[in-house]
Amino acid sequence: MSSATQTSTAGPLTSRNLALAILSLAMGGVGIGVTEFTMMGLLKEVEQGLAISTPEAGHLISAYALGVVVGAPLLAAVGARLPRKQLALGLLLFFTVANLASFVAPDYGTMLVSRFAAGLPHGAFFGVAAVIAASLVPPTRRGWAISMVMAGLSISNVVGVPFATWLGQTYGWRLLFVLVGFIGLLTLAMVWRFVPFQAAHPDASIRRELGALKRLQVWLAILIGVVGFGGFFATYTYIAHTMTVVAGIPSSLIPLVVALYGLGMVAGNLVGGRLADKSVMGTLYKVLPVIAVALVVYAVAVHWPWSALLMVFVVGASGSMLIPALQTRLLDASPDAPSLASSLNHAALNVANALGAFLGGLVIALGWGYVAPALVGAVLAVLGFGVAVLSGVLERRKPLTA
Repeated sequence: MSSATQTSTAGPLTSRNLALAILSLAMGGVGIGVTEFTMMGLLKEVEQGLAISTPEAGHLISAYALGVVVGAPLLAAVGARLPRKQLALGLLLFFTVANLASFVAPDYGTMLVSRFAAGLPHGAFFGVAAVIAASLVPPTRRGWAISMVMAGLSISNVVGVPFATWLGQTYGWRLLFVLVGFIGLLTLAMVWRFVPFQAAHPDASIRRELGALKRLQVWLAILIGVVGFGGFFATYTYIAHTMTVVAGIPSSLIPLVVALYGLGMVAGNLVGGRLADKSVMGTLYKVLPVIAVALVVYAVAVHWPWSALLMVFVVGASGSMLIPALQTRLLDASPDAPSLASSLNHAALNVANALGAFLGGLVIALGWGYVAPALVGAVLAVLGFGVAVLSGVLERRKPLTA
């Protein structure tokens, strides 16, 4: 990694202080994961509470995703001249206030605006958190550090989302936003206390950050995320219907299914971080075919309950192995604009979310059944592999800027 992303801190961190700093950044991922994914499980309660239709409730999820796509490059570029710790704190404060605004939103229109606002700092926070984490360790451990930060998002699906769903179903769906606000305040305190100060790069500017968008390799990395990860979301979006209708699993066990998916994401994220430290492009070349194969096997195995549950874990793991490598690839492709490049990964993943959900819903609407989204996902993974190969070929002709 270039000196542009390897900013010095006040001094070498002890193992304990490094762990606390990364844990603090990962806590932000827990809060983001809870607010993003719990809404899917509370849609019925939201519909009743706001007296809206199912499609209108779905627009609240879309509004959040749109906020991520808009906010990731915008806030990362605008905050380029700020010290990274201060930028992270500002984004966390924005996130916390926006979620508390959702708690008090009196009607559908206000809720729509607050969900869009809550999504704005999502990508930018993960972007700056990844850059901070990568700068705290030697270059050979960047993938591990990034995967540890991203683990917060995965862990939220194992613990936070099931708990928040139960809380919302039992005591009122608006309490979701109180819980997220509490996690946001806790994360603010931890980042302020444990993350070391890092001065902004002396040449940092909005123009410098936006310069990342001129690089073909940055766009190719984004495209790998959009296409290659789209299959993950095509499958995840319709997993409840697939498990109950195809596998015959009782709806009461869907929380177990979601938890297994989350555990797979945690395992895949950790393995993906280790693999990325060995070879970023090598990881992309290996993982994308693995995703394709896993989704094809899932489409077959989902017809029996036990094999379906096993493949839920495998699909979650294989998809998440991709994230640390993509994050690291974007840092490598734009070393002089790390915050923007890194945040674009999360914009790409939210576009992948929309793409996967749309294509999965399309094949279901065509009457191809609930297994079809996984097969669509396998095709997307193969296309993502093709983009990765193209990126690698172009890099051999013109190496990334050191």
